[in-house]
Amino acid sequence: MQEQPAAEPDAAPPDLGQELTLDQMMQIATDRITALEAEAVEMKERWMRAEAENANVRARARKDVDDTRQYAVQKFATDVVEAAENLRRGIASLPQGEEGLPDILIKVREGLEGVERSFIGTLERNGIKRDDPVGQPFDPNLHQAMAEQDSDLHAPGTVMQAWSSAWTLNGRLLRPAMVVVAKAPTAELTGSGQG
Repeated sequence: MQEQPAAEPDAAPPDLGQELTLDQMMQIATDRITALEAEAVEMKERWMRAEAENANVRARARKDVDDTRQYAVQKFATDVVEAAENLRRGIASLPQGEEGLPDILIKVREGLEGVERSFIGTLERNGIKRDDPVGQPFDPNLHQAMAEQDSDLHAPGTVMQAWSSAWTLNGRLLRPAMVVVAKAPTAELTGSGQG
């Protein structure tokens, strides 16, 4: 394998057999220094680009690992949210603390409400949050409109009833709230405009 000759400066050096003048030696040295400085600048630019690319790769890898860590449980969280919704529906189906109810029903409801509070607290500590949308403006990023209903009591576009809550995992939507959205009442046709 032959070695490649080093890059020559623009001006070819004079024949080494002849004596060089001081000006010629200075010119050769200056040309070589200029070539080496240009090469050093190019190498520094390459190194800086490589370092920037490495920093970007490290940042992307760190973000991917963080995202994976934060959202790896998304499927599990979606299933757990379903259990929380079923628990809420079960509690809602029990009668409230009305007079004449057997004590056992009151205690069962209170016990289930305590279980629900603990369960929701555990979910929240793990980044799963429930959002009750009733009274909030309709947000298509968090809510799924199941129906619109005329209302004098609610501003148009406001969630007036929720069939289920919105659930998020670390700010990412797991399950939208199923909602009924208020709309302006439609004017009923009257005979005043007919003639």
